[in-house]
Amino acid sequence: MKQSDMTRQPLSRRQFLALLGMGAGGLLVQPLLSGCAVDPVTGRQEFVIMSRDEEIALDRKQSPYQFSSDYGPVQDRRLNSYINRVGLEVAAHSHRPDMPFSFRAVNAAYINAYAFPGGSIAATRGILVELNNEAELAALLGHEIGHVCARHTAEQSTKGLLANLLVAGAAIATSAAGYSDAAGLVQDLGGLGAGALLARYSRDNEREADALGMEYMVRTGYTPRGMVELMEILLRSGRQKASAIELMFATHPMSEERLRTAEERARGEYAAMLSRPDHRQRYMEHTAALRRIKPAIVAMQQAQKAFAGKKYHRAEELLNRALKIAPDDYAALVMMAKCQYAMQRKQKAERYALRAARVYPQEAQAHLVAGVIGIENRNYGRALQQLTEYDRRLPGNPEIIFLRGLALEGMQRRQEAARAYADFLRRVNRGPMARYAYNRLQTWGYVP
Repeated sequence: MKQSDMTRQPLSRRQFLALLGMGAGGLLVQPLLSGCAVDPVTGRQEFVIMSRDEEIALDRKQSPYQFSSDYGPVQDRRLNSYINRVGLEVAAHSHRPDMPFSFRAVNAAYINAYAFPGGSIAATRGILVELNNEAELAALLGHEIGHVCARHTAEQSTKGLLANLLVAGAAIATSAAGYSDAAGLVQDLGGLGAGALLARYSRDNEREADALGMEYMVRTGYTPRGMVELMEILLRSGRQKASAIELMFATHPMSEERLRTAEERARGEYAAMLSRPDHRQRYMEHTAALRRIKPAIVAMQQAQKAFAGKKYHRAEELLNRALKIAPDDYAALVMMAKCQYAMQRKQKAERYALRAARVYPQEAQAHLVAGVIGIENRNYGRALQQLTEYDRRLPGNPEIIFLRGLALEGMQRRQEAARAYADFLRRVNRGPMARYAYNRLQTWGYVP
């Protein structure tokens, strides 16, 4: 690598874009643990990869990064409190009520809900605006609780999907150095790709989670019609909003058979509970503010599709439509920053990222987006500030140490930059970032 001054580009453009696509590098540890335990659902002795404590530890390590990738929990505390209350009531009637369950809405526009092995569960704004009552919400959350209780999420976490992300440090940058689709990398600027940490369940897993979810919601006092209606919504959305729900269908395989099974179960073993309430009015009251901006959420769904197809001007048009409806929407602002970056409008991209950070300073992604773009725009002091803010919220990412080194070098604070590069090399010792860090230390006389 050419030993250039920091006033010139320190990494190739492809390498730098690879860095933009990162957000959780080096943060995952593959669980290689085993033992026997009693299945909480069947009561039978089973071989398990992770203990309860290990499930919780893995959850606490992974879930914050996925939530940030989905633009963080919604800022509507009343809505989040409501969703958490409904989820906890259903979880109390599950096979693992001792798990530290928690529930939240996240700002992502796509249609999905997901669970981590320790009981951290999220539903996107995209799916919440499709639901019509609390029974459907209880069915949705009950289904995810079912995955946790049956240990589906823990099982999937050990089958290679999450383990493969061990290469998310310098190895990703190495492979990305030959990657020509810069837009695809910018798509995920500031976080993991949507769903990168999510388990992909089998059809058998889904059938079991459906059955458990209906059992738990009925035990809680809801009509089993909630699960049937949820299946109807998902199938209808799959036909009408294919791009918005494709991740859910990838992680939660959907079929007409699941709907028919839910209908049969509701009319059969749960027939006596059909007249129970769905609490529609309560759901409508708590989601009123969210439903008012549904057109903005739909526009964001469409913008994601346009961006994926490299139709950046169309994505920009749709995001402008979303921001006209919801001017301070954090997700729309971060998405617009990415869109402007893809269109080579770096100054404008940085302004949108900084605006997003002001709107929702507690959420990490905008700080990283602003920090990385700030380095490219040579606004090194501002970039360092934003990267420091990101690290406060999601600490432990070695790529942030490297980025801070770049910012410090750009500010001519060589000794501090050298410390950052040395710290980075203690964690990552291969790939273009590691080579760059080592070469700078060598050039500056810190290593032979």
